[in-house]
Amino acid sequence: MTRENAPAAAGEEHNAALRGWEKNAALFIASQTLSLFGSALVQYAMSWQVLLGTKSGSMMTVSVLCGFLPAFFLSPFAGVWADRYDRKCIIMLADGFIALVTLALALLFSAGYDSLVFLFAAMALRAVGTGLHSPAMNALVPELIPANSLTRVQAINSTLQSVVTLLSPMLSAALLGFLPIQSIFYIDVVTASAAILILLFLVKAPKRFRPAEASAKGYFEDMAAGLRYVKEHGFIKAFFAFTVVFQFFAAPAAFLTPLQTARTFGEELWRLSAIEVAFSVGMIGGGLLIAAWGGFKNKVHSMAAAFIGVGAGTALLGVGVPFWLYLAFMAVIGISLTTFSTPAMVLLQQRVEPEFHGRIFSVMAMISSAVMPLGMLVFGPLADVASIELMLIGTGVIYIAESVILLKNRPLLEAGKPL
Repeated sequence: MTRENAPAAAGEEHNAALRGWEKNAALFIASQTLSLFGSALVQYAMSWQVLLGTKSGSMMTVSVLCGFLPAFFLSPFAGVWADRYDRKCIIMLADGFIALVTLALALLFSAGYDSLVFLFAAMALRAVGTGLHSPAMNALVPELIPANSLTRVQAINSTLQSVVTLLSPMLSAALLGFLPIQSIFYIDVVTASAAILILLFLVKAPKRFRPAEASAKGYFEDMAAGLRYVKEHGFIKAFFAFTVVFQFFAAPAAFLTPLQTARTFGEELWRLSAIEVAFSVGMIGGGLLIAAWGGFKNKVHSMAAAFIGVGAGTALLGVGVPFWLYLAFMAVIGISLTTFSTPAMVLLQQRVEPEFHGRIFSVMAMISSAVMPLGMLVFGPLADVASIELMLIGTGVIYIAESVILLKNRPLLEAGKPL
């Protein structure tokens, strides 16, 4: 096949893949849900080991930095790789790397080397795999699913992820009650291996054609092209700006509520598990809502409504309520986050040209992996000397104000309109 015929052949293969897209997408989502389940078990186990072993906001900040910053530094390269190379292969390599790191940690703990240093090192290395995985996965999704089905499928995927998030803390807490922590690490190795096998043998991804002039460019040229793309599209700049604010002020609700629970209500594992379960039940409800309803016609209206819900729920966590009501407010935050994340992700997948998907989603990964840890650098140490409740009330009010500003941003409102 000549290079001149390659784009047409790639397009025909893509169209052929989309003709049977439902089964292909279901297998892909199944593989990623399985991988997420094992990773979530490990993540909860490691986080609780740090929390209950130290009861320190500063140590929790260290764990957050280890779990996010490596992905930040890798993301610019990962975005270029996702636009240059086979995205399915990148996902498999990332899952394999995370599994190997987890296996090494399990062997160390089994041999009696259960230091926090090894936990932090494993968190950092697993974050490297996540930084490689995230841009490739988000960029591959639009290649497997027709544009007019993206919102529905993303909502279903979010619901499945929320189910995993619901089950994993309960199962992790139950396993930790009668098994050593390394047993959970071994489970992650098995689920990651199964996910890789499903991707390798069952999921079909169309081959992507990359023009010769594009392939001749260096990595830094590709990075620069991605940055120019962001600069030239006002809605992307605005989207990232709002995301930065959102992520920074999410730190107290995302990372300090377990510490708040331990200090205020008790240190029992079932309480720590209960807040995660309540949050996950809310996310499941939000995913089902978006899957059935689809959100407002303008995706930005759905995002703004979600900001209000997150803000109200976060502020109410700080007003001193009974534990059952605290759980209800966690569920409100979960519902609202799903009604934000699904239309936000689809907006980018639909409005950004496919050849830039990897780089744009790598910027998203950089924001997620850098801004929240920066927030924890502020709020984590502050939690050792100040009231977590006041932090939650303040950040909740900021979210509500951000929703008002979001509704006045014309580039985003234009991008949010139906295709």
